[in-house]
Amino acid sequence: MTELKSSALKTAPAAAAATSPALLGRALDGGKQALLPLLLGAAAVLLWQGAVSLFSVPPFVLPGPFAITAGFVENRANIASASLVTGTNALVGLVAGGLIGVLAAVVAAFLPSFDRLAGPTVAALSVVPIVAAAPVLYTMFGAGEEAPRQIVAGIAVFVPVYVNSLRGFRQVLPVHRDLMRSYAAGRWQVTRAVTLPSAVPYMFTGLRIASSLAVISALIAEYFGGPVGGLGKSITSAAAGSNYTLAWAYVLGAVVVGLLFFCATAALEKYSSRH
Repeated sequence: MTELKSSALKTAPAAAAATSPALLGRALDGGKQALLPLLLGAAAVLLWQGAVSLFSVPPFVLPGPFAITAGFVENRANIASASLVTGTNALVGLVAGGLIGVLAAVVAAFLPSFDRLAGPTVAALSVVPIVAAAPVLYTMFGAGEEAPRQIVAGIAVFVPVYVNSLRGFRQVLPVHRDLMRSYAAGRWQVTRAVTLPSAVPYMFTGLRIASSLAVISALIAEYFGGPVGGLGKSITSAAAGSNYTLAWAYVLGAVVVGLLFFCATAALEKYSSRH
């Protein structure tokens, strides 16, 4: 017993020493992957600021990033409030459009007749211009409702989620289904054990694409009416008042919201792939 304990004590430091260089190498690689985009972004910002200062570009053409950042900090409360309005509409559209897209893809995967019927509709939805749909929806639901913005975001989300999810459901090899059936697996068991795991990466690919589209669609829909308070309305109001630096500060807020949505869907995808 004592010999086993001594051998375990001897092998433990050796295992730790063997794994520590690998862990250190992974940490360094992760640091490099995070550092390079930051350096590229910093270089782009400095180049932008240098060009604005060197050529004396007027603010109504393009303000410098330092001025935009200062305007962002000074008006952070208003930008946060507007971002919350736009982000909420985008989130509702992302969740609703994503769920409907996945459910429709499931039905289309198992019912080819539904797929043939839904194909032209999805193609038509993919080319619906937001500038035309938003005013019509405001007329239908009322100018004081947020629902038109959420519907516009949901339509923009539905198409990529549906297309990518349906492709994922069709990627399952027939030999895998035949193997499950040879084990007397039912249709739901085949779907749960084979079809869904194969389609999950495609679903999240559609969601990652749709996350940015949801923010953009909700933002653009604000230009054509509805309640005051979102990022789109704030950008147009600041630009109409010739406060272009503030308008760009609101644009920076929209960029932050879009990045948060994209990072959230990417983190959710990574979590699901591990489990």
